[in-house]
Amino acid sequence: MAEPPFLARNVPLLDPGSLTKLRGVDKPIVILRAGDAAAPVAARRGEFAAWIVRGAREAWPGPWVVHDVRTDAALPEVTEAAAFVMTGSSCSVTERAPWMLRAEEHVRAIARAGTPFFGICFGHQLAAQALGGEVTKNPRGREIGTVRVRRLGDDPLFDGTPTELDVNATHVDSVARLPPGARVLAESDRDPVQAFAVGATIRCVQFHPEFDGDVMRGYVNARAHLIEAEGGDAEAIEARAKDAPDAEALLRTFVRRFVVPR
Repeated sequence: MAEPPFLARNVPLLDPGSLTKLRGVDKPIVILRAGDAAAPVAARRGEFAAWIVRGAREAWPGPWVVHDVRTDAALPEVTEAAAFVMTGSSCSVTERAPWMLRAEEHVRAIARAGTPFFGICFGHQLAAQALGGEVTKNPRGREIGTVRVRRLGDDPLFDGTPTELDVNATHVDSVARLPPGARVLAESDRDPVQAFAVGATIRCVQFHPEFDGDVMRGYVNARAHLIEAEGGDAEAIEARAKDAPDAEALLRTFVRRFVVPR
């Protein structure tokens, strides 16, 4: 997977086969790639993994590994990673494709092992379903652009963030029923489950903390025909899109509060 040059210079981004070489050294954070960025955006800015590393690298100087969960390649052993991060995807968890079922079993294994896991958008939804929740098409409609999220109570993931924060989001599905024992951490006007926690090590967010304003505007532009067909104003949504530094900070907070202390 081609990534912007800064990754090669500043952060070791390795292939899954490198896991065995890293035994006895620092364990990597494994990015579970569940989809591709919107093509027009990827052509200019690269893929999800690059943005995740960019947002978190200040807190994690160690190795990173990217594993595409859509392939038949064996999934990384849950004890060989310092943590797992699952990306977004244009696919729907409701499709129940074979690779999604394999990924769900892997998430359950991660949870049983107590390895930290951070799910983003599709990763948030897949984790919810894997752990006993339910995902459906959001009856409130598509949520896209820079939106306001409200925190619900305290959690280490949101340490240092305001009670309300702007985030960048693009999704049609949402978590309709939480897994047993899960706690809702944040909500928006259009989605009552913007973030949730399961136990001490599983944290998931519906929005994209790795998106900056440029990426978000690219997504709105790429989805403009769908937004307009659904009665939305793509031009206005694009004009409001902006950087969301409080959301990006969650990538670093996840590493510092859930990964590094281990």
